[in-house]
Amino acid sequence: MRNALLALLAQAPAHGYDLKGRLESNFGAAWPSVNIGQVYSTLGRLERDQLVTGESVPQESRPEKKVYAITPAGREVLLGWLTSPAEAPRLTDDIFMKLLLAGLPGVAPSFDRKAMVERQRAAWLQLLRDVNARALAGDPSDPDTLLLEGAILHLQADLKWLELYEQHLPREEAK
Repeated sequence: MRNALLALLAQAPAHGYDLKGRLESNFGAAWPSVNIGQVYSTLGRLERDQLVTGESVPQESRPEKKVYAITPAGREVLLGWLTSPAEAPRLTDDIFMKLLLAGLPGVAPSFDRKAMVERQRAAWLQLLRDVNARALAGDPSDPDTLLLEGAILHLQADLKWLELYEQHLPREEAK
């Protein structure tokens, strides 16, 4: 969220609810419900780290709102993030961590990996439908549509991985 907020603030200063709306409209199904509390706590950390500044702006019939703007240091951090290669996220994705850690002795003796796989499959299938609908509605020559196609390929690979994982569960768990 940190870098996404910096990028949006690089476009123009904004308040938290505006940033929430812009995140949801830019990421659509891939980031469908942005938590406003997370937006404001991230903005607070960015302000503390002097990557953004916040200015209270009076409103006529409402309480003041705080409008945030990116600082030169924030632009440097954003540019550094944009120009550096992405880390390999798969091994630290939430589902991988859950399945790995829950399988450790004594962590969660009643954890049902098969049920977790089924819940994850349902969630990823719904996300795949949502992203696919958004991609179909876009212009095929638009680079943003190509990003959605990439997300679709990743989701398809993740679903295939879930299938393989499920096939390798001990027989008593796979039932």
